[in-house]
Amino acid sequence: MTGTGHASMRIDTAAGSILCDPWVNPAYFASWFPFPDNSLLDWETLGDVDYLYVSHLHRDHFDAAHLKRFVSKKATVLLPEYPTSQLEDELRDLGFTSFLKTKSNQVHELDGGLKVMIQALISPTDGPIGDSSLWVEHDGIRVLNQNDARPTDLSTFAELGHVHAHMLQFSGAIWYPMVYELPQAAKTAFGKQKRDRQFDRTWRYIDDLKASHVFPIAGPPCFLDDELWQFNDIHGDEGNIFPDQSVFMTEYAKVGGTNGIVLLPGSTTSLTSSGEATTTHPTDVDEFFANKKAHLEEMRERKAPIIAAEKASWRHPEIDVLGELKKRIEPLLEESIYLAKGVGGPVRFDLVGYDDDAVESIVVDFPGKQVRPYADEKVRYRFRTQRELIEHLIHIDEGDWVNSLFLSCRFSAARIGQYNEFVYAFFKCLSEERLQYAEGWYDEHERSVDAEDTTLGDWTVQRRCPHLKADLSRFGIVDGNVLTCQLHGWKFDLPSGRCLTSVGHSVRASRNVDNPA
Repeated sequence: MTGTGHASMRIDTAAGSILCDPWVNPAYFASWFPFPDNSLLDWETLGDVDYLYVSHLHRDHFDAAHLKRFVSKKATVLLPEYPTSQLEDELRDLGFTSFLKTKSNQVHELDGGLKVMIQALISPTDGPIGDSSLWVEHDGIRVLNQNDARPTDLSTFAELGHVHAHMLQFSGAIWYPMVYELPQAAKTAFGKQKRDRQFDRTWRYIDDLKASHVFPIAGPPCFLDDELWQFNDIHGDEGNIFPDQSVFMTEYAKVGGTNGIVLLPGSTTSLTSSGEATTTHPTDVDEFFANKKAHLEEMRERKAPIIAAEKASWRHPEIDVLGELKKRIEPLLEESIYLAKGVGGPVRFDLVGYDDDAVESIVVDFPGKQVRPYADEKVRYRFRTQRELIEHLIHIDEGDWVNSLFLSCRFSAARIGQYNEFVYAFFKCLSEERLQYAEGWYDEHERSVDAEDTTLGDWTVQRRCPHLKADLSRFGIVDGNVLTCQLHGWKFDLPSGRCLTSVGHSVRASRNVDNPA
């Protein structure tokens, strides 16, 4: 296995090679860059592979420009079984013609005895309508590239035999809590909670699979624009959600982990069926991370022209933002039942003009099914961003604002009440195909009844979390009257069943009669 940066790696076997999730160019309005820098690798050679695996459409996994230029079009694409065809369509547009359309959780045997299995996650909140993990086996050696997918458990992979290498995410990949308009002390507290949950979830996955070796991948990105520089974990902020691989190794050791291996871009690990791993690095790993700030500063200077060029492309003053949003969003509001009901109120966008002074406020009115000027009413959510970013989203006909604006962190946010997943789910589904799929998924999800229960402490609760059906017998922790699902950190008040984390999604629970309060 050759590390190629972030969630990317090349897996070489005697029966063929697989390139996974190659990402080099900046993503999300030039906000995210891979760290350590992987742009100087020999991509001509790395891209000459037999198979390509792109886990999902997030831009730090799907780098269209890089795929088009450097990855052999003779490669067979290992395609996850997603409910929409967008990933396949976009890869075909880049020139790929050979596809193995896998079946989720089904082992496929390729030439030379190479075996692969892809587990596709298909809820509207998984990636951009989907995320996936890749299992590979050859000559008795098995690896799992979980990247940043969050399956409810890893039993499907464990049942196929002992895994020798487990690659998984450990760091943040979101905009919360940094962009929220909160006192700094609150941001730090919320950030620390999220950082701790990220590690807890990672330890749980590692313990589930019990692989011979664990590789921290899929993060963190680095932020090289001066406006976003504070998001890098170099300022001693315990609430920073982007810890790097060296921090992972330190934290992993605290919980008894001794089998972690870091892959820098250019690092290689050779695995044997006996469980041995031999790793070589292009530079000393500890020394590299000890000098992280200097490496980031060098990257910032070198990548500045790229950021400047991207920024110069965003302004489109000829676009009537309000008119275009009405044209694009109102038909989707008319068709939306579950998402519109889930949002349950107006959402406001404050668009800051080119001079950083004039502000145009536009409301997406979910109950009223319209896009209109702000009318001084209370709103459920408020987002503040540069007008030029919305102009550019309209210009490129972007159908997923999560996979562009929100992950860029180039905005601030405020909200009344709890987190509302439906807000972000809707702005991920700004196309007919995606909206119809999401509506159908929520319809099926809302109507399904999970009658199976589990016992947690003094309580009997439904076994599956009402959020995304994680197994609460494994991920559920009860503290007093509060249930926490560790997979995504959602909390529930057990006496009432009410969700304490977000709108909706109540849990069914009853106190055991043998353990009265």
